[in-house]
Amino acid sequence: MLLVTCCVAQEVPSWKVPMSGNAFMTKSSEGSRDGFGGAGLQWQQADSVVSVYFHVDRACELSLVLLAKVEGKSEIQATVGQKKWKVLLDGAAAEHSLGKLSARQAGYVRLDLQGMSKTAGFFAQVSDVVVRSSTAGVKLSCVKTNEGNMFYWGKRGPSVHLGYDMPRDETIRYAYSEITVPKGQDPIGSYFMANGFGEGYFGIQVKSPTERWILFSVWSPFQTDNPRDIPEDHKILTLAQGEGVRVGAFGGEGSGGQSICVFPWKAGTTYKFLNSVQPDGKGHTIYSAWFGEVGKKEWKLIARFQRPKTDKNLTGFHSFLENFDASRGYYVRSSMHGNQWVCDTEGQWHEITRARFTGDGTAGGGHRLDYAGGLVKDGFFMRNGGFFSDRVELNQVFTRPSTAAKKPVIDFGKLP
Repeated sequence: MLLVTCCVAQEVPSWKVPMSGNAFMTKSSEGSRDGFGGAGLQWQQADSVVSVYFHVDRACELSLVLLAKVEGKSEIQATVGQKKWKVLLDGAAAEHSLGKLSARQAGYVRLDLQGMSKTAGFFAQVSDVVVRSSTAGVKLSCVKTNEGNMFYWGKRGPSVHLGYDMPRDETIRYAYSEITVPKGQDPIGSYFMANGFGEGYFGIQVKSPTERWILFSVWSPFQTDNPRDIPEDHKILTLAQGEGVRVGAFGGEGSGGQSICVFPWKAGTTYKFLNSVQPDGKGHTIYSAWFGEVGKKEWKLIARFQRPKTDKNLTGFHSFLENFDASRGYYVRSSMHGNQWVCDTEGQWHEITRARFTGDGTAGGGHRLDYAGGLVKDGFFMRNGGFFSDRVELNQVFTRPSTAAKKPVIDFGKLP
């Protein structure tokens, strides 16, 4: 009897990493037109460096391929860590093999591309990096499609939040907290939100290399992303604004009233934030915000807004950390949040020591895995961006040590 056996070669798993959602110009010259569009990357400058990021869930063997179109011939250099390859690109859209490497542990892999020589106007138009692995069971994470404008949100990076556990049987009027942004963790595009509440938010941001803001906003009860659509009887009214503070409307993420104070806050310095939310007895609610530096008695009024068709006190106390500049999603940022308190309508302070760490859809959907949060010193921390690999799982509750000796001492009647 003749036994015939047949061996079928198993297909090596592969993943496409789209350039439009996972790559950044991490080095470019002034005036460079290199960048990303719907077709991926196109770059011309020899001193530009394009960095592509993807995450693997274990140590594994990888092979890398570019899906690229070239006019004429180009030579590029591809780098992962200490490993470098020089690759000749020639012809229309095709696969161009870069090489093989070993990822020694789970985490992010960074692939850098730099042009060496070209015979046409650009080095290449690159749509994707194809990653293949012969290691069993490997899971690769990246921004895989642009569904829901995910290339934009993915390049911004994950936003993370701390939801504070407030007393359940008290009517809360004031929320107090402190933020320290560590030195070197404050890249352009960062918003460090200290005091969030049910209808708005209050924090500090890095607007440009020379300009920093204190930002306090309240949403209108009318749901729209265009502030011009808000009816008169639903608009946020400005009752007061601090010296040097400008007020106006905002849109794009709901709409409402916004106050901005250009202020040179510094990384490494701890700042204090105070909000009040109080019904006015006429069917409206007054929202106020004050800012100061810890260790100094002075408070600065940012603004007082009236929100119509609202009758409530303070709810939903939380903090968050986000990046609003999609071109800078490869920078890491972090913040330390501490000494959280709320004050009820009877004037009694209640310390907040528990917080739930959560993330947005970019984090929860597994598009980006560079997020962390938890305990640090006598407070909480949050970190995102930069493609670090030591993430902290979402939806955990953390309890910080008490800071009862630092309970706020505030004469509310003397606030500006």
